[in-house]
Amino acid sequence: MISGCGGNALLIRPVSDKQQLEETQISRDEGLFVFDKIAVIDVDGIMANKSSAGLLQAGENPVSLFIEKLDRAAADKDVKAVVLRINSPGGTVVASDLMHHALLTFKKNAAKPVIACVLDVGASGAYYLACACDTIYAAPSSVLGSIGTIMQTVSFAGTMRLLGITAEAIKSGELKDMGSPLRNLTDQERKVLTEVIMHHYDSFIDVVLTGRRDRGLNRRRLLELADGRVFTAAQALENKLIDKIGYPADALADAKQRAGVTKAKVVIYHRPLGYKPNFYASADQLNPPSALINLDLPYGLRAQGPQFLYLWQIGEFN
Repeated sequence: MISGCGGNALLIRPVSDKQQLEETQISRDEGLFVFDKIAVIDVDGIMANKSSAGLLQAGENPVSLFIEKLDRAAADKDVKAVVLRINSPGGTVVASDLMHHALLTFKKNAAKPVIACVLDVGASGAYYLACACDTIYAAPSSVLGSIGTIMQTVSFAGTMRLLGITAEAIKSGELKDMGSPLRNLTDQERKVLTEVIMHHYDSFIDVVLTGRRDRGLNRRRLLELADGRVFTAAQALENKLIDKIGYPADALADAKQRAGVTKAKVVIYHRPLGYKPNFYASADQLNPPSALINLDLPYGLRAQGPQFLYLWQIGEFN
């Protein structure tokens, strides 16, 4: 760790040049000849279809890594079920949809049950993903929901006027630079962007209804709940947004029951050099495929343009 740099710091660690996923057993039921497995797959942090940034390399793409782990679980005949370990406020609309589609494809082709286990946060895009699971568990102290779509824009027009700075866009159409931080949105641009936001919002509603309708959640009630608010686990259960309040052990037991196995090993997939002692250990090293030193930049150092998000945006978006 490099000190003396204020609040932000750089994490330096060695990186293996062999980057294929490795499997690590984190628990095992007692008994001889335990061959069946329950695979735990992480959905952690911001869900974005891009690699995380570093000084000397690019890190993992969360969508790619998620699909890689699903493929590994699908190909292993000893893996009888999957538990998604969720701790995420969501992410981009595209990433959420890609991961949701990948999970539905996995369930269809591999025919293995998938249980969601929300630990801290399962909000917005992360909840969107959880709706594809057979059962949604939430830890008693977790928060979930934030059903909705958001796009943040910023305008420096006032500051530029104070500084005597002007900007001019040479554009092919009147709306080509809508969302530019160099000027304020017009009413027409706000209307156009709101239409896109509501399109993605309607898609979110459809995904939740598809996953939760057989639990007694109807469109009218869902629309009352889907104003962007988050819920405690107890509130989510009362409103039929989840199935059960429980801990990882409960989710694992449910996975075994649905898979029809009595004894199993619990495994996770990770890049090399990642020691994982138990269920609560983060499974991902976010290492690049080629760099020998990994220097992770804090999220606040990364610039982003306007994006359509399924995100509970309580902090900064990476």
